[in-house]
Amino acid sequence: MTVIKQQDFIESIADALQFISYYHPLDYIQAVEAAYKKEINPAAKDAMAQILINSRMSAEGHRPICQDTGIVTCFVKIGMQVQWDKHDLTVQQMVDEGTRRAYLNPDNPLRASIVADPAGARKNTKDNAPAVVHIDMVAGDKIEVMIAAKGGGSENKSKMVMLNPSDSIVDWVLKTLPTMGAGWCPPGMLGIGIGGTAEKAAVLAKESLMESVDIQELLERGAQNAEEELRLELYKKVNDLGIGAQGLGGLTTVVDIKVKTAPTHAASKPVVMIPNCAATRHAHFYLDGSGPADLTPPKLEDWPEVTWEIGDNVRRVNVDQITKEETQSWKAGDTVLLSGKILTGRDAAHKRIQEYLARGEALPNGVDFNGRFIYYVGPVDAVGNEVVGPAGPTTATRMDKFTDMMLAEAGLMGMIGKAERGPAAVESIKKHKAVYLMAVGGAAYLVAKAIKKSKVVAFDDLGMEAIYEFEVEDMPVTVAVDSDGNNVHETGPAIWSAKIAELDEKLN
Repeated sequence: MTVIKQQDFIESIADALQFISYYHPLDYIQAVEAAYKKEINPAAKDAMAQILINSRMSAEGHRPICQDTGIVTCFVKIGMQVQWDKHDLTVQQMVDEGTRRAYLNPDNPLRASIVADPAGARKNTKDNAPAVVHIDMVAGDKIEVMIAAKGGGSENKSKMVMLNPSDSIVDWVLKTLPTMGAGWCPPGMLGIGIGGTAEKAAVLAKESLMESVDIQELLERGAQNAEEELRLELYKKVNDLGIGAQGLGGLTTVVDIKVKTAPTHAASKPVVMIPNCAATRHAHFYLDGSGPADLTPPKLEDWPEVTWEIGDNVRRVNVDQITKEETQSWKAGDTVLLSGKILTGRDAAHKRIQEYLARGEALPNGVDFNGRFIYYVGPVDAVGNEVVGPAGPTTATRMDKFTDMMLAEAGLMGMIGKAERGPAAVESIKKHKAVYLMAVGGAAYLVAKAIKKSKVVAFDDLGMEAIYEFEVEDMPVTVAVDSDGNNVHETGPAIWSAKIAELDEKLN
């Protein structure tokens, strides 16, 4: 009989969540490095360079890889011969306490993103608890823990379907994935759960994402069962779609495909697909009664030495002095380095702005969006001498319904976020001769280094969703939608899927 101390379990949860906030799994970094080396689309290669540089910076600085430090998902497998030293806390309560300690750690505070009353007030719990915990009793005298911090941008792109038994899973994935856009921040992984019931398939898909990247080994030895055959077929065909890093078009959309299955009803074929983003974060450890988990940091020399090069088409601009006529000369795909003052705002701030405009009131503290740029971001709190914590972009699509209001009524000149914009937002951008700029999702610490000053200017009660004013210097962005409505998230994948087909034809 093994006795596990509750405090050892809690401490291990807290340590693991801190660990994964700044250390990518090394297998993922090696997979992105391999994709970076073979990528031939300059925009996608540039995005992966930023992801790799950001990863090394986070590992060195012990600061979050991404500003969205995620919702905690924890799989706990408890051996039947395990006992706890005390019985005053449930496993859920212990995981939640570990989560609180990790997210409130003063040396590396993590962004609290969890809201209670999701169908009502949606009030932030302030400590990122509760976690989502899956508990299983298994044979043995140890506890196995698999824990992840899953960002909202990728989690929101999860898809579920009840297929007929004769329907093709491959066909459904290839039809569905392009509809997910780039908000899940590729290159990443796809976890696919098949069988059981609707909720079982979802758990299988999430659990599969806890596994290491091993598709290259599978390619070398060949498939030995139906699951592995499906993985290999999807890996090839998903990458052939040409979606590429950050949805800009390119050779690599996924670095691995994971599949887990369970027996199901003869009339059913439940399938769930859940993507993991460029901030893939998970840890796997065991407790045997000898103390807390010992998490071994990867060696910094194992990170690739990648530099970010300023290309010939890069424009340096001062947003404090820029005119609309100048932004109209920018073309989709251009790289721009922004300097000057920009405002921030996410979902909650936009909703309040809408209410102020509807009442005909000026925004508090004289906040004025006229002729300015807004950055869709919810930063991590600063520590030490930081101006701001990691501050990467959030998914711009969520602000689409406010776009026309912000351009027509608030007078915005441009927006900065991640991933694509919907058709109505693109049309509004074209109509108002505005621009949408894309920052790289998964490069939050790197982006934060471009922010030289930061202050909250409105709605401070919203925490990370408040309106900030950032003063930036050479903040790297890509023109994703130009003032004529040209959209790289449409043209990029279309061009690169055709190029990949052409390359395959030549090789064959």
